[in-house]
Amino acid sequence: MIERCFDRLFQIALVAIAALGINACAKTAPKGEAPDDAFSYTVSEGKNLNSFVLDRNVAAHLLLRSGHDPRIVVAFPAGNSGVGVWFDHLDQDVAWRLDGPLESVIVKDPKGRPLYGVRFRASVDASHLSIKQGVLSNIRYLRDYQAISQFPPEVTAAMTVQGRSIFYQRDRLDGAPGYELKIDVLEGRISKGAILAPSSGRISLEILAASGDTPLTPFNEADLLNEHAADDPAARNALRFLAYREKFLAGSWRFNTYFGRDTLMSVQLLMPVLQPAAVEAGLNAVLARLSPSGEVAHEEGVSEFAVREHVRDNLHLGDTATLDYGMIDGDYMLAPVMGHYLLDNPEGRERALAYLNGQILDETGTAKTEYVGDALVRNMRHVIEKAIPFAADPKSATLVSIKSGRATGEWRDSEEGLGGGRYPYDVNAVFIPAALSAIAKLYEAGMLDRYLTSADREAFAKAGAMASVWREHAPPLFSTTLDAGAAKAAISTYAASLGVDAGPALAAVGEQQVSFHAVSLDAAGAPVPVMNSDEGFALLFGDPPAADLDAYVAGIMRPFPAGLMTDIGLLVANPVYASPEMQSHFTKNHYHGAVVWSWQQATLAAGIERQLKRADLPADVRDRLSTAQKTLWTAIKAARDVQSSELWSWDFNDGHFVVVPFGADSANVDESNAAQLWSTVYLAVQPPQ
Repeated sequence: MIERCFDRLFQIALVAIAALGINACAKTAPKGEAPDDAFSYTVSEGKNLNSFVLDRNVAAHLLLRSGHDPRIVVAFPAGNSGVGVWFDHLDQDVAWRLDGPLESVIVKDPKGRPLYGVRFRASVDASHLSIKQGVLSNIRYLRDYQAISQFPPEVTAAMTVQGRSIFYQRDRLDGAPGYELKIDVLEGRISKGAILAPSSGRISLEILAASGDTPLTPFNEADLLNEHAADDPAARNALRFLAYREKFLAGSWRFNTYFGRDTLMSVQLLMPVLQPAAVEAGLNAVLARLSPSGEVAHEEGVSEFAVREHVRDNLHLGDTATLDYGMIDGDYMLAPVMGHYLLDNPEGRERALAYLNGQILDETGTAKTEYVGDALVRNMRHVIEKAIPFAADPKSATLVSIKSGRATGEWRDSEEGLGGGRYPYDVNAVFIPAALSAIAKLYEAGMLDRYLTSADREAFAKAGAMASVWREHAPPLFSTTLDAGAAKAAISTYAASLGVDAGPALAAVGEQQVSFHAVSLDAAGAPVPVMNSDEGFALLFGDPPAADLDAYVAGIMRPFPAGLMTDIGLLVANPVYASPEMQSHFTKNHYHGAVVWSWQQATLAAGIERQLKRADLPADVRDRLSTAQKTLWTAIKAARDVQSSELWSWDFNDGHFVVVPFGADSANVDESNAAQLWSTVYLAVQPPQ
């Protein structure tokens, strides 16, 4: 949401900094500067045509939005910056064409400073395009404008028209090199801020988009992935666009910056196919952003977003990144992921110990005074402190809650994602016991010795026993069970409301009771009865008792709306057993509703594979788990074309579920990213041979 505005005097002063200047001198990035494996690719999803380019000087993502409300957005990982232009609503449905590849360019701003960007040509069959608004700033503000048609007034850029060209240009709020957007009309003419088509009915444009933020450092593919990575061009392209030596980015176009949870889950799942330097780059980005108390930063604010935040708060910190510690799940992911890397390091204990004793690099690549091991122990102290109350008195009131005043706290971070709950299932039943187990294993292996105080040793020696209490007592608090009659009645009613066939779901239930773990507990400790995909975390990070494993996997693998399975993927939420009011917050149009998130399927697939390696499973449980694995991979393969996307929705036609890109429907509350970090994990998560 838009942050509170500056005092009016600040607004006037800062807008004055962004004096308009027009650059007519663009040049192609010098040959020889791009790495040998610089690349570009294009992805079409619904109404969005996405084109990506990456070389040493520029990484850019162009989005051309077709339909009745066309727009052009260019997002840059450097500084999480972007430029965009939105056009007025049209009576006709129009479709953009990209007339050639994106060309990487370096241009000079009016003060002679370099801006890094792209030039391209695009065309559309439309009688006119009337410019509604141009926005040049941090992507957060472009996101705000897209969502609520607002952005901070102090980042406004004036539109200038000269002949057949439209210009937007402004410095960053602190006077640093800023942003430029130039639109040359090749076919058509400009009249009163509108682009009018010639007699052919085709508008053709050449567009230059650029930002002054310092480019990040990309990986060459050989430095990023090892020989075990799957031959999946779409996933490779997305990962290479989002992975940099300074940090991994969550997704493009909307989240071209660091997110702690996204980085940790992606590194965990991709670890078998990442080069050690890439694993450590991801982990270092998390460690460098820990709070003094050891909390994992959820998201960073950089470049102009940070400048504005500091001025608003009367701080003199320039563009020092702001860090958000509102989420809690990342706090308990770090130890298990680090434990996996250190204890199972492919280059052995010596490499692991050397990594622990290395200095952390900050977001600029500069070595900090803190060592990896010291930072890791700082986080582990935080984990143990938060875990002590439940370990001493296991009941719902001593579980770890999301932070006061917030409705979000873990990956389901839309306002509806936890159904109003305060105690998330994944954090309490999976990640905290996994973190305690990792602490215990690393302590017992002696890998943390040089970083521990005597008080740490006493506390860490108890981590294993604490983990056992959490594993035994936390999951049952979320357990929800219905008898067959109540379950089938709910399924029939809900299926009718959705217009889907209830037959397969009813048949899958039969006369069996239905059991699942609630997505959360409310403030009173009552389960929020929304079936969910977070069972995948339990399989990936834990070893549930065979009976529980059997029951809960069977529950989520039933056909929707009895469970989560559809023809085109595993849904992340199903409110069939909840109230009608609760159901209204978990529809196929909600960001964390009855939709498919690519990485959640991969998490479950990796978890099932891990569980099948256990030696203690009865034969019948193993057989049912193998069947679930086959069913899941059939659904994953059915939606392969959108596999690297963030999420997708569905329609039900002729007895089958079909993919609908999320954001294609005006009822969707948001828009999916075409490149999502944790959707690239299929480079490592592969179907059984």
